[in-house]
Amino acid sequence: MTIAADKTSVPMIEARGIHKHFGGMHVLRGIDAVVPRGKVTALMGGSGSGKSTFLRCLNRIEEPSEGEVLIDGTVITDLRTDVNRLRADIGMVFQDYNLFPHMTALENVTLGLIHVRNKPRSEARDAAAAALGRVGLADHLEKLPQQLSGGQQQRVAIARSLAMRPKAILFDEPTSALDPEMVHEVLDVMRTLATEGMTMVVISHEMGFLRKVADQLIMIDGGLVVERGPTLRVLDAPEHKRTREFLSAIQ
Repeated sequence: MTIAADKTSVPMIEARGIHKHFGGMHVLRGIDAVVPRGKVTALMGGSGSGKSTFLRCLNRIEEPSEGEVLIDGTVITDLRTDVNRLRADIGMVFQDYNLFPHMTALENVTLGLIHVRNKPRSEARDAAAAALGRVGLADHLEKLPQQLSGGQQQRVAIARSLAMRPKAILFDEPTSALDPEMVHEVLDVMRTLATEGMTMVVISHEMGFLRKVADQLIMIDGGLVVERGPTLRVLDAPEHKRTREFLSAIQ
């Protein structure tokens, strides 16, 4: 199902009434969210709040139990949706990189271009090399993941998403597994993507980064959205008690 409208007025991502059950656990309890195109939306919440589950529902790594997700005006929770194509259009960057250890950086980035985008091998290699260059890894194309630092591995993961020319990228705490001195490597790339107009949904507790980059912030607690609004307003003048408690604990 596709909404007939001027695409510039259609949110890049929209979630409507998302519920998720794991057995008897009701993890998401009817979340609504709108992610405007070309903007950065931050998700925040404590451990077990449901924020990562919600993020994974946006590209059907987790299937919502109820509700709809629309990407660029198309309902992607329809079971007829081509999930592989969907995940090419909506990139995902995980906490732990998820690189194939036996493949070079270039091979890791090339893989989806060949098998999902159906690019000829030579074209895929050129596109992968360009994406790696874009994240500052032009000199590391032939290195295996174990030959790279954590920050470099995460940048390979970002390049893997970028090479697919996605409509949006989802980031699930992309710096949480990194040593502190490597965090800036990844955040600098994400800042650049934001200035270039990439639609992004980011789970992060890097407050300085969120202040500079995130356009809106959504606070999730107990599987519900308890607060949302412009990032600086939520961070500086939170209205909900749970938001105030959480910010006090992490700052």
